[in-house]
Amino acid sequence: MRTRSAFDWVSLAASHAVLLVCTAVFVLPIAFMVVASFKPDDLVLREAGSWRALFPTEMSFQNYFNVFDRVNFGRFFVNSVLITGSIVVGGLLVNSMAAYAFSRMRWRGRDFCFGLVLALLILPFEAIAVPLFYQMIEFGWRNSYRVQIVPFIANAFSIYLFYSFFLQIPKEMEEAAAMDGAGAWRTFFTLIIPLAKPAFATVAILTFLMHWGNYLWPLMVVDHETYRPLPVAIAEFQTLPPIQWGDIMAFGVMMILPVLAVFLIFQKGFVRGVASSGIKS
Repeated sequence: MRTRSAFDWVSLAASHAVLLVCTAVFVLPIAFMVVASFKPDDLVLREAGSWRALFPTEMSFQNYFNVFDRVNFGRFFVNSVLITGSIVVGGLLVNSMAAYAFSRMRWRGRDFCFGLVLALLILPFEAIAVPLFYQMIEFGWRNSYRVQIVPFIANAFSIYLFYSFFLQIPKEMEEAAAMDGAGAWRTFFTLIIPLAKPAFATVAILTFLMHWGNYLWPLMVVDHETYRPLPVAIAEFQTLPPIQWGDIMAFGVMMILPVLAVFLIFQKGFVRGVASSGIKS
């Protein structure tokens, strides 16, 4: 076994130092937010520049109670869960079926249509936001749940991830299913979906992360509190007098908890999906 040289040890130490710095950049703001959410409001900014920012001397749950007293947080939370959950569930079904049609079926215009899907990957949402906004007004969908759900169910990136995964499934398995009398629908639901669980977990997490924090579109199409999701609600809450930074931090903590829960639930499938769907390449 080769003995590590001094250069190897220096390189290893430098790599770990860089990783620690990067970790601190991402973790410290979140840690500050969590700790500040338990502090009395007058201490949040006063202790921000000292070690007490992460090690407080006074802590309570009063800020969390204040959030529920000042705004209808439960309504906003349910709205976000309903909107994001509908997009995730609908997207998993629609995008996986589209990817299966592109990867396994033979039909006229398939390559052209798939090329259009790939072209959509480079199109930012901001480029179509205004035309889409006027289209939704023509449909009469403004201030509703469907205006925040339907336009985002089909997603080019999700289709591409499913497509990449489906190509790795041996065709012999589908041929065997066809010999047993299984049609395209039965093959997809009884064979392909169970084999593609890592891809479904990956798409579910990425879709959830993308839309849970979506701010621009709800801001454009919703001006009624009944349909307002959390990202727009917290932006309004930040300007709600009196401005209480402890309450704002508590609002933020409750907003990110579902993201953490979803990632922990689908973590193993996500890692397998990243390794097999071609993301890392």
